[in-house]
Amino acid sequence: MAEDRVAFIIAGVQKGGTTALFDYLGEEPGVSLSRVKETHFFDDEAQAWPTPDSGAYHAHFALFDGRPRGEATPIYLYWPGSLERICAYNPATRLIVMLRDPVQRAWSHWKMEYARGVETRAFAWCIREGRQRLFDAEPWGFHREISYVERGFYGEQMARAFSLFPREQVMVSRAEDLRADPAGVLAKVRAFLGLAPSADPAPRESNVGRQMDYGSDLTAADVAHLRSVYARDLERLADLTGVRFG
Repeated sequence: MAEDRVAFIIAGVQKGGTTALFDYLGEEPGVSLSRVKETHFFDDEAQAWPTPDSGAYHAHFALFDGRPRGEATPIYLYWPGSLERICAYNPATRLIVMLRDPVQRAWSHWKMEYARGVETRAFAWCIREGRQRLFDAEPWGFHREISYVERGFYGEQMARAFSLFPREQVMVSRAEDLRADPAGVLAKVRAFLGLAPSADPAPRESNVGRQMDYGSDLTAADVAHLRSVYARDLERLADLTGVRFG
């Protein structure tokens, strides 16, 4: 039945405060969250799209008890086909998109992959010559791990989201605002989801990067390069959402 469908999804972006928001929402009595933060259902290429096993998705949640159910898989905003699959599953889905300065997001993403041992090359190389590696990826031009630059084209991604979902079903916020004013952002999220007001959350830091020698620094040249790469797309983002970075 349509009413038992997952009602809201934190759909982006990686390294953009989604874990903190998911943790905050875990304290909200009015929602029922997935047992794991990231279900990775709508980016699962092993599913029989366009007729996937929705039961496998719902197995990540407690039985429907009338409360809106939600999850957080930040690759959905970026991964091709994910938003389209969400729309086909439930056109009434409410999307929450957490954005972060794309330069800082790329740097944090690279540090995560470097700490995991997935990445071995320097950040400066990865955001320049290393982008060519995505042309050997499947699907072409997309990669789950080394998409440091590509995941930061928020204007393009939000345009796709707005082509599928009415704007009143999409909330956009910034990781920087969640860190600075969690109570204010949570109040907006509650209003967006139709939840009753509740106590202000205790501020927290979630999914903080590992402290280690990364062998690279975020240099002024790297920042300038990425600002140039993102300039036009960030103008598009500002036009679409009013959100600005840089």
